[in-house]
Amino acid sequence: MQRPTIAIVGRPNVGKSTLFNRLVEGRRAIVDDLPGVTRDRIYGPAEWRGRHFAVVDTGGFEPAAPDPLTAAVEAQARLAIEEADCILFLVDGRAGLNPADAVFARILREEAKRPVLLVVNKVDSPRAEPAAAEFYRLGFERLFPVSAEQGRGVGDLLDAATALLPEPAVPPEAAGAVTAAVVGRPNVGKSSLVNRLLGLPRVIVSPEPGTTRDAVDTPLTVAGRSFLLVDTAGIRAKRKVAYRVEAYSVLRALQSIDRCDVAILVLDATAGAVEQDQKIAAYAAEAGCGLILAVNKWDLAPHGMTSDQFALELREKFQYCDFAPIVTCSALTGLRVARLFPLVARVAAERERRIGTGELNRALADIVERTPPPTRKGRAVKIRYATQASIRPPTFIIFTNLPQALPPSYQRFLAHRLRERYGFTGTPIRLLFRQGTGRGGAGSARSGAAGGGR
Repeated sequence: MQRPTIAIVGRPNVGKSTLFNRLVEGRRAIVDDLPGVTRDRIYGPAEWRGRHFAVVDTGGFEPAAPDPLTAAVEAQARLAIEEADCILFLVDGRAGLNPADAVFARILREEAKRPVLLVVNKVDSPRAEPAAAEFYRLGFERLFPVSAEQGRGVGDLLDAATALLPEPAVPPEAAGAVTAAVVGRPNVGKSSLVNRLLGLPRVIVSPEPGTTRDAVDTPLTVAGRSFLLVDTAGIRAKRKVAYRVEAYSVLRALQSIDRCDVAILVLDATAGAVEQDQKIAAYAAEAGCGLILAVNKWDLAPHGMTSDQFALELREKFQYCDFAPIVTCSALTGLRVARLFPLVARVAAERERRIGTGELNRALADIVERTPPPTRKGRAVKIRYATQASIRPPTFIIFTNLPQALPPSYQRFLAHRLRERYGFTGTPIRLLFRQGTGRGGAGSARSGAAGGGR
């Protein structure tokens, strides 16, 4: 069972994301003075006096706005209301009572199945509290004056909210789930792919590029395995990031790569791989997470193009990420989408693969014996010893007499040969080189190697 949920709802720019960040004790949601920054539901874990729960930030409710995107934001807010065990209805105490507040209050009274707490935000001092009394006109028995920015009154609010939460049937799962971040350029179909994977409209899908701004986390279980699926904002080239909110969105997407186990990089089959795709893949490799290349919109691929032909072209463009498996799929039709979760689980397991020290040194000695490294000014490079230092990603330390002697090409050669022997499907591997005499092992080779590879 998931942990209990508290949803924060209200009209735009009343401070929902600021309160969200206060409750989860970190900047998980984007905060900006521009109304309508938050569009999707944003989840974050929180704890208060030993009670663990989830907090949901939602997009601003605008009853008079006619455009389809605003309607989609409203639908997401309504879904949050349906899911929540407690609802925090946030209003702006500084701006005063707004007609949209009254509309939303009526909707909550008619539709909300769980307790609703009226929270008057931006009450920054005791002198401002009397003005908050006008919000009693919305028909709620009690209101909570708070300052989300300063933290004033938030403790009392949390005492009341957590008292209304049900006890979870089982302790919340804090570990063991594989985190998979769906990343890529704007409008390649990331949110459509997430919704297809989930089988429900969890995130907003729109032909307008940049619809997703925050990273949206969704826990789920597939074939008995726990996953955390993260939909992210489109990552544009830096020169094309037009405004501050989008810059924050790109930052959140990159942070999602940093924290994930596996990045699913979504490519557009109709556009092929472009330079920005390669940069995102390189960032994922540098971050040490697993990587899968999901070629979306395969139902619209050029006539006559086969998966093998497309994969060959990708390998040419992603030479430094040639360890990444490729799946041609379609979020629209569901073609081969079912292959992704088993592949994510496999890649996550490969990131945790360990090679015994003895076996590693025997393999490395054999590799070097068959293909010796180039000499340095007539001196042979000798590998003395090797050991695996860590996992996630697999990292190996190689002790050698000349750590700086080998060119990058031989470093990549060593990484490729290790992959041939041990797999490491979808995960970067790192080879680190240290000066040292070591202790036997690979030192028995006629000449050694120094190099590193992802």
